Amino acid sequence: MSDQTDPDSEIRREGRREHTADHVADQAPSLTIRRRLRASAAQVWAAWTQPEQLMRWMQPLGNTCVHAEADVRVGGRFRVVMHAPDGEVHDVSGRYLEVVPEQKLAFTWAWHTTPQRESRVTVRLHAEGEATLLTLTHERFFDEAARNSHHQGWTSALDLLAARFG
Repeated sequence: MSDQTDPDSEIRREGRREHTADHVADQAPSLTIRRRLRASAAQVWAAWTQPEQLMRWMQPLGNTCVHAEADVRVGGRFRVVMHAPDGEVHDVSGRYLEVVPEQKLAFTWAWHTTPQRESRVTVRLHAEGEATLLTLTHERFFDEAARNSHHQGWTSALDLLAARFG
C-alpha cells in the first residue's frame, strides 16, 4: 500500500502470520523510501559509512547526533547515539550483513531500549549519471506503530541527507 503523502515511499501492512519463522518475518510490517540524490554513489556511500559524515545528517525530527561509529565490513558493528530536543537519548546499533561498496549496505537495527526488536535495513545505491538513486528498505518491524515511527524518522533523515548534496 502506498503512502498518500510521499510517492517515493511504500508501506507494507502486517499480513497473516504463518507457521515458519522466516515467513513470519516476511509478513512483518516494512517500508521502502527512495531518494534521487545530486551526488555520486561514492559520495552517498561515504555519507553512510564514515562516522563523521553520518553525524551530519542522521539527525531526524530535530534530534542531534552526538556519536557515530561504523566498522563497515560483514560482521562489523555500527552505533548511532542521538539526543532528542526533550533530552531523551536514542541509541541504536547493529551489525553489517552485506557490504558492497557504492552499491549495497544491509544491516540489523536495534534500539538499546528494545534489543529484542531487531529489524533489518537495506540501502541500495544506483548511479544515474551525476546523481544516485538511493532505495532504503526497512523490514521486520515489531508492529505497525514502530514502522510508522521509523517512516517519519527515515524520511526526515533522508531529507537532511539530500539537503547536504543540494
